[in-house]
Amino acid sequence: MNATRRQIVRAALAWPAFGVAAAPAAPWPSRPVHLIVVYPPGGVSDAMARTLAEPLAQALGVPVVVENRGGAGGALGMEVLSRAAPDGCTLAFSAVSPLTLQPLLAGGPRDLLGSVVPVAGVMNTPVLVAGTPAFSGQSFADLIAQARAHPGAVRWATSGIATSGHMVLAQTRLQSGVDITHVPYQGGGPQINDALGGQFEVLSTNVAAAQLQLLAAGRLKALAVGAPTRLEALPQVPTLAELGYPQANIGSLFGLFAPAGTPAAVVTRLNAEIGRLLASDAVASRLRESHNLPAGGTQQDFAQQIAAERRRNQVLVKRSGGLLD
Repeated sequence: MNATRRQIVRAALAWPAFGVAAAPAAPWPSRPVHLIVVYPPGGVSDAMARTLAEPLAQALGVPVVVENRGGAGGALGMEVLSRAAPDGCTLAFSAVSPLTLQPLLAGGPRDLLGSVVPVAGVMNTPVLVAGTPAFSGQSFADLIAQARAHPGAVRWATSGIATSGHMVLAQTRLQSGVDITHVPYQGGGPQINDALGGQFEVLSTNVAAAQLQLLAAGRLKALAVGAPTRLEALPQVPTLAELGYPQANIGSLFGLFAPAGTPAAVVTRLNAEIGRLLASDAVASRLRESHNLPAGGTQQDFAQQIAAERRRNQVLVKRSGGLLD
């Protein structure tokens, strides 16, 4: 095991104790909780964070104020979190990619692995690969064929650098050897608007009710999904693993995070409250409606998932020469 991998494993095993004080200095929470959503408004992560905010406020007895701090694929909001007071009153809802991929990229953001604490896994989001009105093909095979015939001409949009959709594209390019142009956006909302206008040929996005409506109306074409099995909502659409791209068969893990140094008792309480909410009818039904899968589990479970994904991404970055555009 090399030094970098030992560091990641030690960090995973150290959570929940990693950077966490023994006990809160004062009764918690004593003031409103600030929940940072590290993506712009309008996406599935924003909707889920707001779904959690109201019942979490009821459980904690103080308001939970949601603020969107989108940018840099979630890294901007996580940076804000890392600099917040570790008193349990500032949290963030984010995918794990700002910890597992972005710091590994050339010119990437500061490595926050030791500056934030994973609190609880919330949901796993499948990835949808879809064609826009600018795409003349009908299948994922057509996409690869067009990219091979016209290197660089096929444009594939994602919701940002180092997001799960970007990883699907990167793994597809590595395995197929074709030249596809990456078009990164600052979030899912702007990406969908331009997709409908045919500003690019293909996009990878979350599987959500709005996207399914666009598929049903014929405004987008479903080409593949990144998921363990075919989705109940899209039974005719193959997974990327079925299509021969197992490394590209990627979803997105989202969860709740706190600044390093947040009291252990606070982190434990928050993990328990999130677990209870995920089991509630209201949140479970919202997850089903948005075609997401509940995550849950202990804080250590979440930390170990983060460490495992970071190790996988290290392999990807190494194979790509350290540069992912």
